[in-house]
Amino acid sequence: MYFDDFPKGPHYRFANATVSKIALDPADRTGDLTKVDLTVENGRITKLAAAGTVPAPEGLPVFDMQDGMIWPVCAELHTHLDKGQTLPRVTNPTGTHANALDLVAADRDAYWSAEDVEARMDFALRCAYAQGTALIRTHIDSFPPQGEESWPVFSKIRDRWKGKVELQGSPLVPLIFYADMEGSRKLADLAHEHGGLLGAAAKSVEDPDPLLDRVFNLAVERDMDIDIHADETDDINSNALAALARKTIEYGWQGRVTAGHCCALAVQSDNVAKETMALVAEAGVTVVSLPMCNMYLQGRGEGITPRWRGVTLLQELADAGASVAVSSDNTRDPFFAYGDLDPVEVFTQSVRIAQLDLPVGPWFRAITRTPAEVMRRPDMCGLAEGGPADFILHRTRNWTELLARPRDQRLVVRNGLPLSDGVPDYRELDRLFA
Repeated sequence: MYFDDFPKGPHYRFANATVSKIALDPADRTGDLTKVDLTVENGRITKLAAAGTVPAPEGLPVFDMQDGMIWPVCAELHTHLDKGQTLPRVTNPTGTHANALDLVAADRDAYWSAEDVEARMDFALRCAYAQGTALIRTHIDSFPPQGEESWPVFSKIRDRWKGKVELQGSPLVPLIFYADMEGSRKLADLAHEHGGLLGAAAKSVEDPDPLLDRVFNLAVERDMDIDIHADETDDINSNALAALARKTIEYGWQGRVTAGHCCALAVQSDNVAKETMALVAEAGVTVVSLPMCNMYLQGRGEGITPRWRGVTLLQELADAGASVAVSSDNTRDPFFAYGDLDPVEVFTQSVRIAQLDLPVGPWFRAITRTPAEVMRRPDMCGLAEGGPADFILHRTRNWTELLARPRDQRLVVRNGLPLSDGVPDYRELDRLFA
């Protein structure tokens, strides 16, 4: 096997590795591939140079990548760790969004104790860590009384995983919840107490402006970033994204707001979509698309083959100058029956679903630099001298090989050492579903 000869100690050198220029330069937008040699000592990158330009220190073990790709570890900007891994307990018989909402609510009311949420979140993070994800934002169902139970669990898990997978949390409630002045204040205080953002789910709201005013006022008072589920629907009249962009400009919160899903944008008229995308770019709102989950949910109907993918206008948003990212969303729950927080799968499926392959190089930012910058961790998800030796190593040598064989031989390295444990066995969760 390709990685059988990987050096055993903490000091070694990679030769003839292929990397994306995005991994080397935060300002790069091309994603062009280049060849490098890379030296690792005591968990850090001590030398990074063009292949063949700097001799290896004498006596240092050398692992020849044979042009195989090196990725930095990746980031997930939009997940639901508190919902994940519930599928064995509650299955969605129709696969529809409406059914998923009802089923998760029933499961939450019946089973979401602190112990249950902690066990499933920890399992999910073990999956993510084993596959090279190092930075995650998770939405946390926070409608009372669940928020008071889940946020302390989130803090506990975040502290436990610090240094391996860095976590951010954002509360998830319907936007209409912010009409409750006292309840929304308590929610903002709860999220702030646990180092979180402020968030909600907004779609098909006739006039979202007063509710968004409440969100922004609470966020500005507490100096919190905002993350909104926007327009996860095929309703052409759903206008939360445009309203969110206008409020971001009004409150001077540019660069501090994320919008997830934005599915309705893809079914609106060209003029409406262009106006909205121009607003989004002006506001500095980052749009995170969830191609796997939205393709699974949107356009569902019994005995009906879906006629649209449910994915927002990623290419058009990027062309308009907006910041865009891709992420997993749900994993093995009523909203999405699959997923494993595997960044290679997220990238590969996003490219295939949204046809991001001509060229594919620039889209590498969407799973690395862009989400890391949005989560205020620009030090992560790149490769630099002095930086951590955290990698995903691939046998495949270029984008076409990797996209054709995303499950080909790969090795996750953290702090300069290959991970010995793979993903956890699903049998470990059986006790939750007895």
